[in-house]
Amino acid sequence: MRLHVQARRLEEYADMIDHLDHLVLTTAHEAECIRFYTQALGMRLESFVGGTPPVDRKAFTFGSQKINLHVKGREFEPKAHTPVPGALDLCFIASIPLDAVVERLKAQGVPIVEGPVMRTGATGKIRSVYVRDPDLNLIEISEPVR
Repeated sequence: MRLHVQARRLEEYADMIDHLDHLVLTTAHEAECIRFYTQALGMRLESFVGGTPPVDRKAFTFGSQKINLHVKGREFEPKAHTPVPGALDLCFIASIPLDAVVERLKAQGVPIVEGPVMRTGATGKIRSVYVRDPDLNLIEISEPVR
């Protein structure tokens, strides 16, 4: 009986999380990081005041998403237990065709690590290229395959 109640309780909360609001990227190379995400990837740089006590912060915005930026050694509290540059593996869905993404990356001098290759994303098949940001995070840029 007890196991049945626990299983039912877990089922009630199975869809508790709706979506990701933001994530935090820790960088050791702030200027290069900003240049990569804004110029190579076309994200917008946002400056804002946040936290307790309030401090000046930066974030990259795109679509309805946000990546908060922390600089190694100057992170904001609370922070991840072990915030380190280069530990992320992120996949972004492009708003333009992947071939245009490849052209833009080449024009910006960003080497492609792998791709284009076929992968499986959160909602189905995607075609992807992989690059590294200035902290060596693995960045996958994809287009849905219809």
